Amino acid sequence: MSTVGTMKDRVAEPMKIMRRGRAALKTSLAVSALAFLASCARDAPQDTWQPAGPNAEQIDNLQRPVFYVAGVVGVIVFVAIGWAIWRYRDRGQAIPEQTHGKPVVEIVLTVIPALILLGVAIPTAGTIFKLAKTSDTEMTINVTGQQWWWEYDYPAVGSNEEQYGITAPIVTSGQLVIPENTKVLLRVTSRDVIHSYWIPKLNGKKDSVPGRVHLLRLEGAKPGIYAGQCTEFCGLSHSYMRMEAVVLSRADYDAWVANQLEAYTSPAAGTLAAEGEGVFIQQCSRCHQVNGLLNTDGTPIISAPDQYMVSGVAPNLTNLMTRNTFAGASWDLLTPECREDVWKSDSVTFGAKYLKGVTTDCLNQKDLREWLRNAPLKKPMYANPENLAATGGKYRGMPALGLTEDQINSIVAYLLERK
Repeated sequence: MSTVGTMKDRVAEPMKIMRRGRAALKTSLAVSALAFLASCARDAPQDTWQPAGPNAEQIDNLQRPVFYVAGVVGVIVFVAIGWAIWRYRDRGQAIPEQTHGKPVVEIVLTVIPALILLGVAIPTAGTIFKLAKTSDTEMTINVTGQQWWWEYDYPAVGSNEEQYGITAPIVTSGQLVIPENTKVLLRVTSRDVIHSYWIPKLNGKKDSVPGRVHLLRLEGAKPGIYAGQCTEFCGLSHSYMRMEAVVLSRADYDAWVANQLEAYTSPAAGTLAAEGEGVFIQQCSRCHQVNGLLNTDGTPIISAPDQYMVSGVAPNLTNLMTRNTFAGASWDLLTPECREDVWKSDSVTFGAKYLKGVTTDCLNQKDLREWLRNAPLKKPMYANPENLAATGGKYRGMPALGLTEDQINSIVAYLLERK
């Protein structure tokens, strides 16, 4: 009986191992399938497989064959490993003769991967050189990252002024606005720590490094909004550091530029917006610039964020309601319904809907008011006054201002006229 029992145990143990192996294999395949399906979402805002411009198309033309080749190689390797595990599993057989070195096999296993890598390297190098081309640039925009938002500066120089009517500098944040089918050169840098600028549907990533200027080309093939994300961990609210590129037809872009350059108009006297202008001057203008805003003596109000902010700058709010986002593009200024109407519109009607800006009916009151009540609660920003010794008392984001509900009402009314 003991001999029979021992034989059963010798047979049963490998069977248990095989069953556990099959279960593990099924689990692995299921997880892999789910991960693959999750990566195939259609109409995802940051889908790298749906290029919307020539630069992103070059990357797509490179990554697709590399992905397919890697997939085939991966299948071959996993099948080979699985076959070897099954074919040479322990069945109580004697250990086979051990040998050292198979020159033919070693040469094959060296040459084939080398050829595959060479086949990938040649088109990769060509794509890198093509993406680095800047000699045919048609527009230049300065892009500066800081914790945790992006500033866009359209300088009034060269082709910007001569061809696109930018006769005075335009400074915005959150949304980059460019004309379609235009080779736009971004001069990317940072004011504090390393960030990384990436709008997948328009081009690859480019690091934003303090003290350096890196060049990145964007070109949108059709009107629309294209989402992006900072891809270099940069502190507490890194995940909130987003960006959007807005591509407009040339006619709509000209209208956008004209609107950005319009002179400041004060709210009508006696209105809630006029009251909000006073609150803004008292509470917000220390850091936030609104071009054309004047002191009571008629002198321009110049913000001084360098006295309060680590990065030395805060978003320019001159035409806030011509954008769809605020707080570093972390939240939408539009309600979900109005946002979807803009985002989902076709290329023909998109420009008119975007240029309409944010209206009272479409304003996302909830998030904007929560932001004004207590910004650090909504977006962590190292803004606790008790923990600023390391920065000399300077904030890395907007602190809680302690505004009353009446003050918030008036500021919202004032901001609604900033377009």
